[in-house]
Amino acid sequence: MRIPLSWLREYVDLPAGETGRDVQAKLVAAGLEVERVEQLGAGLKGPLAVGKVLAIEVLDGFKKPIRYCQVDVGQANNTGEPQNIICGAANFAIGDKVVVVLPGAELPGGFKIAARKTYGHVSEGMICSASELGMSDDHDGIIVLPPEHEVGTDAIELLELVDEVLDIAVTPDRGYCLSLRGVAREAATAYGLPLRDPALLDVPAPNSFGYPVRVDDPAGCDRFTARTVVGLAPEARSPIWLQRRLQKAGMRPISLTVDVTNYVMLELGQPLHAYDRSRVDGTIGVRRATPGEKLTTLDGSKRVLDPEDLVITDNSGPIGLAGVMGGANTEIADTTEDPATGEVAGTTDVVIESAHFDAVSIARTARRHKISSEASRRYERGVDPQAASAAAQRAVDLLVLLAGGTAEAGVTEVAAPSGPRTIDMRADHPDRVAGVSYGRKTVVRRLQQVGCDVNGQDELVVTAPSWRPDLNDINDLAEEVIRLEGYANLPSTLPQPPAGRGLTERQRLHRRVGRALAGAGYTEAPNYPFTSEEVFDQLGLDADDPRRAAVRLVNPLTDTEPVLRTTLLPGLLSALRRNDGRGEHDLALFETGLIFRAVATAAEAAAATVRLPVDRRPTDEEIAALDAALPQQPRRVAVVLAGARERASWWGGGRPANWSDAIEAGRVVARQAGVELIVRQDQHAPWHPGRCAALLAIVDGEEVLVGNAGELHPRVIKTLGLPERTSAMEIELDRLERAAPGPVQAPSVSTFPVATRDVALVVGASVSAADVEAALRSGAGELLESLRLFDQFTGEQLGEGKKSLAYALRLRAADRTLTADEASAARDAAVATAIERTGAVLRGA
Repeated sequence: MRIPLSWLREYVDLPAGETGRDVQAKLVAAGLEVERVEQLGAGLKGPLAVGKVLAIEVLDGFKKPIRYCQVDVGQANNTGEPQNIICGAANFAIGDKVVVVLPGAELPGGFKIAARKTYGHVSEGMICSASELGMSDDHDGIIVLPPEHEVGTDAIELLELVDEVLDIAVTPDRGYCLSLRGVAREAATAYGLPLRDPALLDVPAPNSFGYPVRVDDPAGCDRFTARTVVGLAPEARSPIWLQRRLQKAGMRPISLTVDVTNYVMLELGQPLHAYDRSRVDGTIGVRRATPGEKLTTLDGSKRVLDPEDLVITDNSGPIGLAGVMGGANTEIADTTEDPATGEVAGTTDVVIESAHFDAVSIARTARRHKISSEASRRYERGVDPQAASAAAQRAVDLLVLLAGGTAEAGVTEVAAPSGPRTIDMRADHPDRVAGVSYGRKTVVRRLQQVGCDVNGQDELVVTAPSWRPDLNDINDLAEEVIRLEGYANLPSTLPQPPAGRGLTERQRLHRRVGRALAGAGYTEAPNYPFTSEEVFDQLGLDADDPRRAAVRLVNPLTDTEPVLRTTLLPGLLSALRRNDGRGEHDLALFETGLIFRAVATAAEAAAATVRLPVDRRPTDEEIAALDAALPQQPRRVAVVLAGARERASWWGGGRPANWSDAIEAGRVVARQAGVELIVRQDQHAPWHPGRCAALLAIVDGEEVLVGNAGELHPRVIKTLGLPERTSAMEIELDRLERAAPGPVQAPSVSTFPVATRDVALVVGASVSAADVEAALRSGAGELLESLRLFDQFTGEQLGEGKKSLAYALRLRAADRTLTADEASAARDAAVATAIERTGAVLRGA
């Protein structure tokens, strides 16, 4: 909202020496966002005067028509002689009054004026356009003034070229500041000065003689005022002061009737609309649109209306989108002049609409039709319903004054019954919110300055003013007191947080996993939790796969990703593909985050959802019902790999990433929870059926699947455009946490030496290395520090269907050096257990 300082002074007697910067500081301290102060006319120096065109000579022979004009500027040039001026514009004639800048003057932007020879003549000044004077961006010809202005009048003062304009970014809760009235109220409060409220007008009482109006939707329109003015002079133009105020406020003058409605909207914050009465067919109505109805709006667009749109109608159908934009079929007619007779035609009778519409309805209509008008901006932020009659009266008064019209005696006002909004508040509530002792007297005074009616002593009954729809509870009132007393006066105090235990074990595990994977050479690649349902087909998931139970968003960011992810892999694989396509081929990425699994259909979830109350604590049953409708949200970690895991260089050949690296990433994650994974062969999309591992852990004495790892299926790799041999791992951290034996303990470091023993076992080809390893660990007992498979061998000497697995055992005691007999006994016990459980044979025995 642009607020000219000269206009603001009409309603508040600001100190004479106050500049725009001073007012800006005061308003900012009161909580308004004054972004800048524009200095109009900065650098402008006279003489600048009203001139009358005495003669015009058209100069031929140039690329464009050039006019050599003789202009009377009175005594502005100190001689009284006419000025000879070259001008390229053609929108004026002999006898017209124009704005002339004389030699010695300087226009905004440092453009100095001097007499100079051009087009074969000496030009003694310049005839000005609106853009050259900084009045507007209008380049269509020079300014032609009304004939009543005297020659030689100072044009700087006449056109109000020097002013300061406050540019205020009005927040949604301060809709009343989208008007001079609202900002003037804030300025008056900030300076402690009285306000001359422009809405305090004598308004005649409603009667039955006004223009007929019918409101069929009182919820969408709770007040509709109609006034009629007849006998307007079609040739009447907006006076300069009115045009300049509109221009300074950022609006373009159009015609007198439209300018008056815009002026009153800027002044009082109440949008108005003027209808050409000769084009309105019968009663004006307010209702919702019917399906299929169409309306051509003032911008020339033909719009198909929605049944939720609130429309203004007459007997012919819709004539306007209520609170957004009027219709073209009832707009004010352009003024035209018959060149033969000189008669001027145009709108002479108008009906003024001043209404109050539902903010939500107007906001939705404006967004639905992609129209952001000055009216809709105000309605959707809240308009004072009590100002509708005053705004209509103000517009009528201006039309009568400026266009010679006559206000008809009829006054139409359709209003739905409404009561005042009262709020009960303890007088010390702002003190408790701000931590400052304001006292009851200060609280009452500040609320009264806002416009509230306050009664009571310790328990206040506050009636909010009609222009502040944002004041709805006690904290809104506390905020008003605090901001008017000054945010800068609030003491800076540090909060006293209660003692806590730090991070939860779940949070610690999450952080440890991230650090461990980063240390193992993985790069974190967070992704948005949105995906498409087509990706489930691309991953090769079965029709009954639980990962297809996705939660669909009501208002997704993009139509291509309307559901929440049920696995971390789509986002990571997309990041891997994108980086590979940009030339980075050796990739190891990881992500930790939530996935979302629907527990009910959309209809069931909507039926189970309850709206929790705000006036009391929700009951346990209400919270449980809401929780039941929420999707499951387990936390997971996933990695994807492609390219080289170890790069080739002078130290030797490299090694490509494969399924074993994905499994090892799972072990890295599990170690952060103190869990030893059990690895078994598995078949699980989207992994290769022969290169897929199930990652299991012991939870409450039973094996539980916590994740999968391995190489992706070639079909998935081709469909998603991934590098060959891409591998992946995904583990559910919540299940892994349940498998953890307890808080992770720091490892103890023994000072005693280690004893190493190797053992090679021959087992059947179908026996997994994981089963043999588990048996060896069980048999070796507490002395076993670590166990590593270092060789696998198959050959004719072993026999068909046999394989040899060689393990290195590291044995150590915490309190002594192991003897050779103790180390050998532990080894023999491990071998015996493996023989018993897996049918192994000690190789070489």
